Amino acid sequence: MSPASVPEIQRINLGMITLTMKAMGINDLLSFDFMDPPSPQALISAMEQLYSLGALDEEGLLTKLGRKMAEFPLDPPLSKMLLASVDLGCSDEILTIIAMIQTGNIFYRPREKQAQADQKRAKFFQPEGDHLTLLAVYEAWKAKNFSSPWCFENFVQSRSLRRAQDVRKQLLTIMDSAYVYLKKRYKLDIVSAGKNFTKVRKAITAGFFFHAGRKDPQEGYRTLVENQPVYIHPSSSVFQRQPDWVVYHELVMTTKEYMREVIVIDPKWLVELAPRCGQLVISE
Repeated sequence: MSPASVPEIQRINLGMITLTMKAMGINDLLSFDFMDPPSPQALISAMEQLYSLGALDEEGLLTKLGRKMAEFPLDPPLSKMLLASVDLGCSDEILTIIAMIQTGNIFYRPREKQAQADQKRAKFFQPEGDHLTLLAVYEAWKAKNFSSPWCFENFVQSRSLRRAQDVRKQLLTIMDSAYVYLKKRYKLDIVSAGKNFTKVRKAITAGFFFHAGRKDPQEGYRTLVENQPVYIHPSSSVFQRQPDWVVYHELVMTTKEYMREVIVIDPKWLVELAPRCGQLVISE
């Protein structure tokens, strides 16, 4: 069967679908009559991820955190990251980072101006990771009153930034309405961490701890959960640094399995923010 003919529910990440169904009170997903049923293993994996994120309890029922996460049209790791940022006091930055990640590639590199484009891009690089580079781009654009000519001068795709701006506004509206609808129990404050990027990196780790990677003494990195060999892409802001511990947004296969959007972390955060994952750190 060609990829185009495979039903969408069998191709996409089931995390958000599983979370939404749980929020609707549909708890026995393995017996649910799907039109195009996903594999039982895919459903079990989705529920295991939700459990590790704290969205489900040991009986597979939605927790208070899971109910909050279900309010957002985001993959569960992103909604967990956003809610963690409220507690950590960096929700303003995380809103922007999520919006930027959702829009795809931000930079462009014309064949005839590759060196110039690379030079402009490098000016935005943040030593602690690509998520912070995306934040720096958005903030610089905002400082120029969301200027399209600024995008052109910096080899940044204005359409992508406008889309990020729209996504950010949508998420902001949900955070405001969540407070009105769910009352004080779910008050979601928009707070800036200023230059305290440790808070931002911890919030990202809270949502993506299962994407932790540890430097391999031989070559590249090994994922913490599956011990899979992976690499930092040469375009990453941390490629030259090659830090000991990282968390990545997703893997992309080209000539190698590359980590996309990499952030530098302290392994102690895994123990603090994700006890189940943290046990792997302690045991090594």
